[in-house]
Amino acid sequence: MSDLAHVLSWAEDEAELTSELRSGSEAAFDWLVTHYHGPVFGLVAGILCDRSEAADVTQEVFLKAFRGIRGFREGSSLRTWLYRISVREALNHKRWLWRHLRRMNPIECGQDGAPIDVQTHEPSPFDLLASHEVEQTVRHALGQLAEVYRTAVILRDIEGLSYEEVAEVLDVSVGTVKSRILRGRRALREILEPVFKVHRAPVESKVVSSHSASQPDARMEVAHDMR
Repeated sequence: MSDLAHVLSWAEDEAELTSELRSGSEAAFDWLVTHYHGPVFGLVAGILCDRSEAADVTQEVFLKAFRGIRGFREGSSLRTWLYRISVREALNHKRWLWRHLRRMNPIECGQDGAPIDVQTHEPSPFDLLASHEVEQTVRHALGQLAEVYRTAVILRDIEGLSYEEVAEVLDVSVGTVKSRILRGRRALREILEPVFKVHRAPVESKVVSSHSASQPDARMEVAHDMR
């Protein structure tokens, strides 16, 4: 089988990809990094809320994966295996920061959050502004959640893992995963509802004002007709 055929089959045949990785194939490892770098980076950035730190940790994740591929358990998926490494490395990095960099300002989610590309059409400048503000608001809210809830919500609602996959990544029961996600979503709702109400009111006010200004004054029309 040609190298190109091998590469094309890896997306559908994970067992073959795993075999190639275990044999030390550089092409297989390059494919793994290319295919999973974005999701792994997004997960790590969501936990750390810092893109520069997440970039370094993401590199470490793939180094650990390359060195530990022989310990990969059959029956699991590469994605959940990589996510387990990602969560572990991200949390270890946070502990390292806490021990060695206590004088740093608290890490907050903000404009450095990893972007989510959900565009299906060419947006207007207003659409871009609105979506950016909403995204940053949500990421800031995620940063306020307790770590166990934030990680579970990111894995489920952003990365799209099933409850069973999240349980495998976090090494907890499915019931625990569902409980954490439920609590995380409730906490997010409590944080976001007041924010969106504040932002929604001025927009609605502008819309009403614009609509009123574009319509003739009904009283003036009535008065004119009575003349």
